[in-house]
Amino acid sequence: MTRVTVRRAVSADLDVVVALRLALLREYSEHPIYGRLRPDAEQRARPIFASQLESDHEVVFLAEEDNVALGMLRCVDTAASPLLIPDRYCYVSSVYVRPEARRHGVLRELFERARSWCEERGLTEMRLHNVGSRESSAAAWDAFGFQVVEQVRVLHLARVSAGSEDATRARADQAPVVGL
Repeated sequence: MTRVTVRRAVSADLDVVVALRLALLREYSEHPIYGRLRPDAEQRARPIFASQLESDHEVVFLAEEDNVALGMLRCVDTAASPLLIPDRYCYVSSVYVRPEARRHGVLRELFERARSWCEERGLTEMRLHNVGSRESSAAAWDAFGFQVVEQVRVLHLARVSAGSEDATRARADQAPVVGL
């Protein structure tokens, strides 16, 4: 592998960002949450990811080799609970490295750039969610110094019926987007 470079993604990178983020979700087809990818996910993703690329409070980093995207990492400058310290933290999400580029330092390059971004913004803490079933993923985050501090649990209350899908979609369109 030649030298990997990391840069901030811009609007012109939208196609690449969408492809990488959907590839991340597709890797988790058996996951109880991420495995429920909508058939129109790409069309839904484009305006969301476009606005993220334009945001002043977040950044998507692309790792490239010879102008080919190998991976990505998203950082969001996030307001914490007003009851807790620190006031803000970096939420790391949408971390993905193409399978053929793994174990070649791509994630480390992305992480180091994200860490610099945090320092530039005065952020003193990074948080992320990762899928616990991937030992290699957990080991990578452990190696970077992250600690497991909570668990995410899910309880399915009801199946969405065809008649209630429009109401559910309307409420979902108003909710903030977090995570992947």
